[in-house]
Amino acid sequence: MSTQTKVVIGGVVVGFLTLFVFPWWLSALIILGVLGAPLVGYMMLDSSQRKRVRAQGRKRLGS
Repeated sequence: MSTQTKVVIGGVVVGFLTLFVFPWWLSALIILGVLGAPLVGYMMLDSSQRKRVRAQGRKRLGS
């Protein structure tokens, strides 16, 4: 099992645990905060910076 798969499984487990420990609305805020932060950061970049980020992703994939 890859490291990334272990991290994803751990994240799902932690997400379910927060649903039982915290009220549902607080759990939803935590999950949206964790998932939404990278998206907001990407959207704050200007078009030339986004091009550089996309080029880096393609370069890592070997395209």
